[in-house]
Amino acid sequence: MSKKHKRQKQKQKFPWVFAAIGGVLLVLAAFLFARQNGYGGGTPSISVDQKRIDYGDVKFNVEKTFAIKVTNTGDGTLRFKEEPYIEVLEGC
Repeated sequence: MSKKHKRQKQKQKFPWVFAAIGGVLLVLAAFLFARQNGYGGGTPSISVDQKRIDYGDVKFNVEKTFAIKVTNTGDGTLRFKEEPYIEVLEGC
């Protein structure tokens, strides 16, 4: 009876360390694969349909609107490191 009891205990043991290492490796591989797809292949290039917008003389506190079309003319993924901004120049 003692031999059967020992065999049952050995069957219940599971190498949790190997399972944990395998899980970490799977997560790491998935992370690296996801990053690779975002940066893969090609060079991005930005183009804007209007480089300059001139409304002439505009009185103070009068709203003007405009639309700009920004496209990626390159063959890579276009990513902005910072949020784009617009510079308004007085008297230009």
